[in-house]
Amino acid sequence: MSNDFPLSHEELVKLTEKFPTPFYIYDEKAMRENMRYFKKAFSIFPDFREYYAVKACPNPYILKILAEEGCGADCSSLPELMLSKMAGIKGDYVMFTSNETPASEYQYAFSEKNIINLDDVTHIEFLKKALADQNGDKSSGGLPKTICFRYNPGPLKKGGNAIIGKPEEAKYGCTREQLIKAYADCKAAGVEHFGLHTMVASNELNPDFFVDTAKIIFELCLELKEKCGVKIEFVDLGGGVGIPYKPDQKKVDLEYVASGIRKLYDEMIVPAGLDPLRICFECGRPITGPYGWLVTKAIHEKHIYREYIGTDSCMADLMRPGMYGSYHELTVSGKENAPKDHVYDVVGSLCENCDKFAVQRPLPKIDIGDLLIIHDAGAHGRSMGYNYNGKLRAGELLLRQDGSVKEIRRRETIDDLFATLDLDGVKNFK
Repeated sequence: MSNDFPLSHEELVKLTEKFPTPFYIYDEKAMRENMRYFKKAFSIFPDFREYYAVKACPNPYILKILAEEGCGADCSSLPELMLSKMAGIKGDYVMFTSNETPASEYQYAFSEKNIINLDDVTHIEFLKKALADQNGDKSSGGLPKTICFRYNPGPLKKGGNAIIGKPEEAKYGCTREQLIKAYADCKAAGVEHFGLHTMVASNELNPDFFVDTAKIIFELCLELKEKCGVKIEFVDLGGGVGIPYKPDQKKVDLEYVASGIRKLYDEMIVPAGLDPLRICFECGRPITGPYGWLVTKAIHEKHIYREYIGTDSCMADLMRPGMYGSYHELTVSGKENAPKDHVYDVVGSLCENCDKFAVQRPLPKIDIGDLLIIHDAGAHGRSMGYNYNGKLRAGELLLRQDGSVKEIRRRETIDDLFATLDLDGVKNFK
């Protein structure tokens, strides 16, 4: 859990005078420094690339900051592809990893020369037809010159959690047997460059988990070379690197992870003649997660079987606690050093009993009007918001390196919510 909220209580109070709560605020300086740390940890490889998971924080300002630090983009939809392009992330710095994908989205990714990462063997023919319908003469045997497949190791990979589930129960990726045939078929169709991808974890804090994943992928690289004559040029080891949401949790040691993978690389990849092999990750949470906060205000209190504090935000803004039972540290601005001698459920206004930011949490006494800071909300926070109960989602602010604050997404309005409705037509509807 990051305790380094970048504003003092006085600065935050002043900020709320211009930008009423609730809002998200991100720390540009901390994100840049963190991205540099991430790249440095994996600089021991001949080639490394991080594709930021756009779904974690799909704001072009955030993406542009990360792009300036050498980051690519991992996308799963057309809007994410477009946002990445707006931020200056183009070509093979974009990995398009989607599932159940419409043809038009494949066509867009192909036209932008993005890497297409297929989720299933049946998507080979689907992609061929999509590109033929678009402009087949630019393809190689009906397929892009570069192709990647997502591997699901099934029970070979132990673990899993509530967010992504056990690999053998997940809807994603291909089996080993399917991949061997798929790569052979793609090579025969004229594909020239190949990648291999997997994603088998979410919010994992055990560093050995990622080393073990690399071993499984490297073994498959060797098998594909032997059985298909295919040389894998890059492996995307997915994301899933967690962050310490709870005070007693430990941050993942990326140098340890990189060192463990490098040892396997030297033992397996180099002797097999697959060096240089680009090592890729598609992390979102460990890049921006600790450097975004949801700021909300206490507006109600309730005393029944439990003590409740009601806020002007709700799980329409941050649904992780309600959806997954996830823990987010919460501090009361200006009372960081006060004794935590009260126990509250801190809740939102949604008509769902799971709309709780904190459950039976020891906190300082909270007074109406206090500003509450919900930590580690810089990934899968605002991006997972929705409009149930007609709730209007919070805006986003960026704390610049010079100390200024820029609004990078305004808060929603009722006009935004009603924009897709035919309000004129309903007046005459019978």
